[in-house]
Amino acid sequence: MIEGKITRISGPIVYAEGLDGCGLYDVVDVGEKKLIGEIIRQSEGNATIQVYEDVSGMHVGERVVSNERPLSLKLGPGLVGTIYDGIQRPLKEMYESGGAFLLPGQRTDAIDTKRKWDFTPAQHPSDGSEIKEGSSIAPGMVLGTVQETGSVLHKIMVPPTIRGRVLSSFAGKGSYTVDEVIATTELDEKITMSQYWPLRKPRPFAHKLEVSQPLVTGLRVIDVFFPLSKGGTAAIPGGFGTGKTMTQHAIAKWCDADLIVYIGCGERGNEMTDVLTDFPKLIDPRTGRSLMERTILIANTSNMPVAAREVSLYSGITLAEYYRDMGMHVAIMADSTSRWAEALRELSGRMEEMPAEEGFPAYLPTRLAEFYERAGRVDSLCGKEGSVSVIGAVSPPGGDFSEPVTQHTKRFIRCFWALDRELANARHYPAIGWIDSYSEYADEIRSWWDKFDPRWASIRVQALDLLKREQRLQQIVRLIGADALPDADRLVLTACELIKNGFLQQDQFDKVDAYSVPEKQIQILILIMNYYEKALAVVKAGCPLLKVVELPVRAEILRAKSEVANDNLDKLTEIQGHLENQMAELERMYRKDAAV
Repeated sequence: MIEGKITRISGPIVYAEGLDGCGLYDVVDVGEKKLIGEIIRQSEGNATIQVYEDVSGMHVGERVVSNERPLSLKLGPGLVGTIYDGIQRPLKEMYESGGAFLLPGQRTDAIDTKRKWDFTPAQHPSDGSEIKEGSSIAPGMVLGTVQETGSVLHKIMVPPTIRGRVLSSFAGKGSYTVDEVIATTELDEKITMSQYWPLRKPRPFAHKLEVSQPLVTGLRVIDVFFPLSKGGTAAIPGGFGTGKTMTQHAIAKWCDADLIVYIGCGERGNEMTDVLTDFPKLIDPRTGRSLMERTILIANTSNMPVAAREVSLYSGITLAEYYRDMGMHVAIMADSTSRWAEALRELSGRMEEMPAEEGFPAYLPTRLAEFYERAGRVDSLCGKEGSVSVIGAVSPPGGDFSEPVTQHTKRFIRCFWALDRELANARHYPAIGWIDSYSEYADEIRSWWDKFDPRWASIRVQALDLLKREQRLQQIVRLIGADALPDADRLVLTACELIKNGFLQQDQFDKVDAYSVPEKQIQILILIMNYYEKALAVVKAGCPLLKVVELPVRAEILRAKSEVANDNLDKLTEIQGHLENQMAELERMYRKDAAV
């Protein structure tokens, strides 16, 4: 046991001496209350320690004891549906044992160690036989399965650190706790249903794969205009009240990920309360069961210790990688990385480091890269394909996208959903602006969309070009008014109103409109673009724009998003027929008049 003593205290940063034999990032028990800390700097036995709990009342001279291991998470059955703080303390159990406030040094098991799980041995990947004593194994290989929740089948895997290649014993089918030994290797290494993993170290995988499939969210502005791939990275920057949290909630509920990890990093307590109370009530549309059966929540509010906020992102990404290794597609919602960066800034100031722009530490870009680059689509060690998709919210002060966190984040992500204050004030949700937003995944997932409609790529580009043209026309309208524009330009404004109100705007309280299947999304956009093209031909034939606007089919297109159910897309074909008939009638009328 390596023991030292405290020599200086600076908020959550504690300095200690006598820890010569400790390694960087080793966990230590700090003070008489045994607060959890982590060594973040070593210098000739003098250690700088980051404490993850409230240090009020601590004094110089108290002892520090090293655990001689890095800060790690306990991974195994029982994680899903649990609400943790930033260092994997289950908040419900902490409340039951200590009351409404976290007590200094309070401990409880990260996973229920008394619950027994029904373990079913897996088949050996080489010959299909059931795994037993004498079977050969490899790191990451699946030994068996446990039904963790109604929505998640948990695979018990050989830890990546195991060196033995043959099982000298195997428990077989039965009920076990997470700490009971179910197998032993030839080197006498014990394998249980749980394992520890250092949260700052990425988990290994066999191969990294190219992204090729979108993470389908059911939000039209994302799936069609600015798609995110499975294994991709995205950022949602926006000022206060623009809808970052609500957009992430919608994605968490409707996306086709197998598992959701929601990290509330430094957010206000009332927002996390909404998450903690609403998520258990939400029904997973894919299974009809509670959404919490495929969700892990990490709650680290703004009034909790700032050091734990810094580590919460690594906790979330480690949990995601663990389930990725089982062959699952995992989506992480990090809300928000700005609060995480502010924690870095405070801790850096306590350590008296040289500040960079706006007081943030010079290593801010490196830490952001370490987080976002752990996303990806991979072949896991167990031979299954899995992915981790990261969606990070950014809260720039005053909505200024030029501030350091937003700018550095843009370097490491490939999908940028910029929230627009004007859209949010106009109650247009999701308030993702189509001018500043972009996605670099469109070409890579094009083949996936082609199976629904080969016109997806071209229609998407045409619609975005039309919206950009409308923005330029709006500048003219502000100067001289819309009536001074020719009918062809006014038609652009009319068509873009259809795109914005009939396609981009989406009501999460509407049972039909809350989620759109990909087929419905692309068909609605094609319908709107057909309206524009046919209307343009009629206007060029001499028809007044007012006649085009008054056609009944325009209202049908506008209402289609909330009236056409996902399982009744034939109605969109009917609307297309109405469009062609009404436009053809107008064209015949005015071509006849022109001939006379």
